[in-house]
Amino acid sequence: TAECKALRESGQQIRAFDVAYFMISVDTLADNTAFAKQEQADFPIIADPTKSAARQYGVLGDYSRFNLGEVANRWTFYIGADGKILDIDKKVNPAKSGEELVARLKALNVPASKK
Repeated sequence: TAECKALRESGQQIRAFDVAYFMISVDTLADNTAFAKQEQADFPIIADPTKSAARQYGVLGDYSRFNLGEVANRWTFYIGADGKILDIDKKVNPAKSGEELVARLKALNVPASKK
């Protein structure tokens, strides 16, 4: 919830860059749709209930000791226009993720949006 709010609040600054941004969750489409509506997300939240994308990106963590099973770690991937991964933030601070995302886009010299 905190991360979604932070991204929503920084949305205008994020959209100033030539990027597509979204979240991927291992929850169902129905759960993600309800969450996006509740949190007024202004960006897509993609459902990955089979965890196939999470597995391919190596973000699944085993939290069986907490009775949670496999859960996606909260990581941010910065992917260039050529499809290559430019950076991975594995220490996302949910409450500051919007401002940290903007700072990282600047540091990576991501061009401004053409819109």
